[in-house]
Amino acid sequence: MSNLLERFAGSPLLSIAEKVAENRRLSFDDGVALFKSPDVLGVGALANHVREKKHGNTGYYNVNRYLNPTNLCWVDCALCAWARKPGVDGGYTMSIEEAVAESAAGWHDGITELHIVGGLHPSLPYSWYLDLLRALKARFPGVHLKAWTMVEIDWIARIAKKDVAAVIGDLKHAGMDSCPGGGAEIFEKRVRDVICRDKISGERWLDVARLCHENGVKTNVTMLYGSVETVEDRVDHLVRIRKLQDETHGFLGFIPLAFHPEETQLPDVPAATGLTDLKVIAVARLMLDNVDHVKAYWVQIGEKLAPVALHFGADDLVGTVTEETITHAAGAKTESGLSRTEMERMIRGAGREPFERDAFYERVVRDPLGRVLRANRHDFEACLSAAPAGPPVHPSSLDPALASS
Repeated sequence: MSNLLERFAGSPLLSIAEKVAENRRLSFDDGVALFKSPDVLGVGALANHVREKKHGNTGYYNVNRYLNPTNLCWVDCALCAWARKPGVDGGYTMSIEEAVAESAAGWHDGITELHIVGGLHPSLPYSWYLDLLRALKARFPGVHLKAWTMVEIDWIARIAKKDVAAVIGDLKHAGMDSCPGGGAEIFEKRVRDVICRDKISGERWLDVARLCHENGVKTNVTMLYGSVETVEDRVDHLVRIRKLQDETHGFLGFIPLAFHPEETQLPDVPAATGLTDLKVIAVARLMLDNVDHVKAYWVQIGEKLAPVALHFGADDLVGTVTEETITHAAGAKTESGLSRTEMERMIRGAGREPFERDAFYERVVRDPLGRVLRANRHDFEACLSAAPAGPPVHPSSLDPALASS
């Protein structure tokens, strides 16, 4: 601790460093000061101190697959280059069978999580969302279904003409294990009026997240930075997350997302710099003292910068994210997916120790061939022996071209 404070002797950040050393909560003004500080390495050192106290030298990742069953969406967000209106070229909607087949076709390395998000489809019935979850859970038992953002759950409840809490219960019963954190963007109304005017308010997003947590569904939470927000807007966003986490303890992790302006309605907004990417991650780690995990999303910030982020407060590089499409529609130049070996190489390159996690941050157990034996508190071998006759349910039982390597 003395070494940490020595680093900030005579620095404007000394009072903040003292709070960090003493495990005291940072204030709104502290967050603004951190964002405005030119000492990026100093901010990173403070964040790394907290990160290593929480997670040591561990660098988490998981083997997941993205599934975007539809990109049709009635809202018109200035930040989005991916969604399409009905009848516009490039729009699509998968049937249940197609979505299950798409998930199987993307199988590699023994995936333990499906990350499912789509557009706010104007005409899909309520039953479609439940049936999709049931079909995926039946086909891939033991695989964690992280499905539907707070924005989507609010929309699904409107379709169903049901109370949001009841819808969360229905989705959970159908197989929804947790929820992704998308759609949070920046909670401040002034910003949302520019980047996502027709989307639910920041307050509504937090209300739906609260209902998820109260009904036993953990969620993630994001922040979209680098559009038209101020540093004060960013800190306000982090403080609101922290306040809800104090109340519910329902956020699994925080994911900062860099705004990619290409192909959006805001093409002239300068892209976030690498220094901004690192500072956002670092300040988030320092402000979100009650959120265990801060993630560096390599798809957004790049495969060279993501390992650096493991020394600026991040402890998790998210996952292999097979076939990511949303950020790439906005001009991302990263790969659309990485293998387990590539993820571990990236983490080791940062001097961290790779830890393949499941949705509960427990270690995934594999056999010598790399096939999953246990993940998400589920025995995959038991799943095989108990599986009914019909299509195989384990990646190692799929066509050899799809089996784990």
